[in-house]
Amino acid sequence: MSLSNKIPEVSFFRFLNHANNILKNPLPFHAKNFKNLGDIFRLNIGFGKSVLFCRDAGLLQHALKKNQKNYTKSYIQTKDLAKYIGKGLLTAEGEHWQRQRKLIQPAFHKSQLLLLLETIHKTILEELKNIKTGKPIEVFPVFNDLAFQTVVMSIFNIDISESDINSLQHATEATQQMLVQELRQPFLVWWFNLSGKTKRHLDLTQNSRAILKRLVEERRQSNKKHDDLLDMLLNAKYEDGSNMDENQLVDEILILFAAGHETTSNALTFTCELLARNPEAQVKILEEIKRVKSESDDIMHWIKNANYTQLVIEESMRLYPPAYFIDRVNKEEDNFNGLLLPKGSNLLFSVYEIHRHPDLWKNPEAFMPERFLDESIKFSKIYYPFGAGPRMCIGNNFAMYEMILAIVSLVEQFEIIEKKTPIQIKPLITLKPFEAILEFKSR
Repeated sequence: MSLSNKIPEVSFFRFLNHANNILKNPLPFHAKNFKNLGDIFRLNIGFGKSVLFCRDAGLLQHALKKNQKNYTKSYIQTKDLAKYIGKGLLTAEGEHWQRQRKLIQPAFHKSQLLLLLETIHKTILEELKNIKTGKPIEVFPVFNDLAFQTVVMSIFNIDISESDINSLQHATEATQQMLVQELRQPFLVWWFNLSGKTKRHLDLTQNSRAILKRLVEERRQSNKKHDDLLDMLLNAKYEDGSNMDENQLVDEILILFAAGHETTSNALTFTCELLARNPEAQVKILEEIKRVKSESDDIMHWIKNANYTQLVIEESMRLYPPAYFIDRVNKEEDNFNGLLLPKGSNLLFSVYEIHRHPDLWKNPEAFMPERFLDESIKFSKIYYPFGAGPRMCIGNNFAMYEMILAIVSLVEQFEIIEKKTPIQIKPLITLKPFEAILEFKSR
């Protein structure tokens, strides 16, 4: 993969000409540009603005780790996304982010997650009851509800009204779809504002904040201990001994809803899609489940020893990374392998393309879980399911525990009927599955 000082450009008129297709799925448009122009190109999006699309893994490593102090998240996350979900860990920058990360990190330590395993497992088993056998079903809604309920119960670990959960889930998903429209059709933002469409979605966010503030206040008044994430967040203290204020706490909970359920539900759906097309992998997982459960009743023992199941999930996230783009802006001029990046360059790194780059992976389009037997790949510059560097996803262990338990519980109960047709995708803020219709048979 080579980069030159002269970055190829895609004109605004070509961008506009493909606007409808880009709105539906921008990945073919980007793939064609990468193929024709190389591993980095400039896309002019109008109004004098442009974005550098990149699939060079070395440059991504440079931005996230080696020279990360010179790179910040783009306006997309710090402003566009933040207006819907607040200034939490995902959208914060600078000293504010550092202070929040230091405060919240202990809540996601492996020792703390042990307290949540029973709740996570119980929630998964309850949600899997919604799988109907004997006929094809759309599986994404099942995993979407499963992941959302898991986040809700891990944060609150109490009975929450169905109307509150539905309101929170609707707002989380609707605002994401609104943001996608704003990002892919920047030339229509004026109309979204004028027509009141943006305000209607901001009102959904305010309704979510009101629900969460009420739930937090109820917890404070109860004086009961629940050993959930909310307890940990309420008890967390800054270096000066103070606690998070109410608005910041709500921001962090909104971030957990947005980031904690969306990516997981996508990954679980794609994993099942791949298992349907690779029935031999299901057999291996089932054999593994029988072995680990015969050894112990301990949930953490299952997670730690479901090695092949973990390989399957890792390969699923390689082929279909939920966070399929990573955005960064350089604070000062930078130079990478002779490529000059002017101050303020907007960079969008395609994790999807890096994970499938033929120069980096053997048989990149093939489903090969065993490739991750090489542990070094997980921590290399070519694999980014949870990002990398200081901004690596704080909930990566939580997500892996949940996904391993979900796949173990599902394959133990059901056989996924073999399917041959290609997997379809719907890229939004995250990489979502499209028409993931599968059939299950009880074991």
